[in-house]
Amino acid sequence: MKRLLKSKSKVTDTDDDAPRDGRKQRTRRALMDAALTLLEGERSFSSLSLREVAKVGGVVPAAFYRHFGSMEDLGLALVDDAFSALHALMREARSAPAPSEHLIAKSVTTFLQYADTHRLQFQFIAKERMSGSTAVRLGIRKEIRLWVSELAADLSPFPPLRQLNGDTLRLVAGLVVQTMMSATELLLDADPDDRGDRKRLEANATKQLTLIFLGAAQWTEDAQS
Repeated sequence: MKRLLKSKSKVTDTDDDAPRDGRKQRTRRALMDAALTLLEGERSFSSLSLREVAKVGGVVPAAFYRHFGSMEDLGLALVDDAFSALHALMREARSAPAPSEHLIAKSVTTFLQYADTHRLQFQFIAKERMSGSTAVRLGIRKEIRLWVSELAADLSPFPPLRQLNGDTLRLVAGLVVQTMMSATELLLDADPDDRGDRKRLEANATKQLTLIFLGAAQWTEDAQS
C-alpha cells in the first residue's frame, strides 16, 4: 500500500513538467495498482466500483475514462499485465536443450519467484479465473490457452517428445500449466516467511512435472487403441 500511496501523491494528468505520454502511463499504472490493492483479501473484481478505484488511484472519476473505457477494460488490462512478462520469463527459463530435471526445477523456481514478487497480480488471477466478471474470466482463459500453445511449441523439438503429435503436446503442456497454476495458488496461501514450506512446494511441483514428462516420453500415439 505504501508503494501505491507514494505513486498516488505524484500522479496527475495536469503535471506540465512531464511529457503527456509519461503522465498517462503513470496514471494508468496508478489505477491498476489501486484496483489490485482494493482486491487484497476476499474481494472480487466485480465488487469494485469505478469511483473507489479512481479515488485510491488519485484521480477524479471522470479521468478514469481517459485510460479505460470501462471497469471490464481495466480488468482485462490487469490480466494482460499479469501474463505479459510471464510469457517471456518462462521462454527464457526453457532455453536449455532438453526438459531435464534441472531445467524443470529451474523453471519452477523462476515461475514461483515471479509469482511471489507479483502477489497482487496472481491473487487477482487466482480469484477471477473461476468466477466473477465474464469478460475477465474469458480473458484469463485466453491467456492460459496462449501459454499452453507457446509451451507446446517450445516442447516439440525436444527429442523425448518428438514422437508426439500436436494435440498430445498441447495436452502435455496443459498438464504443466495446470500444475504451475495449482502451485501458485498454494504459494499464495502459504506463509511467505516459511522458507521450508516454500522449498517443499517447489520440490512437489518439480516432481509432478518430472512425472508428466517421463510419462509423455513413453507415450505412443497408438497407446489409446
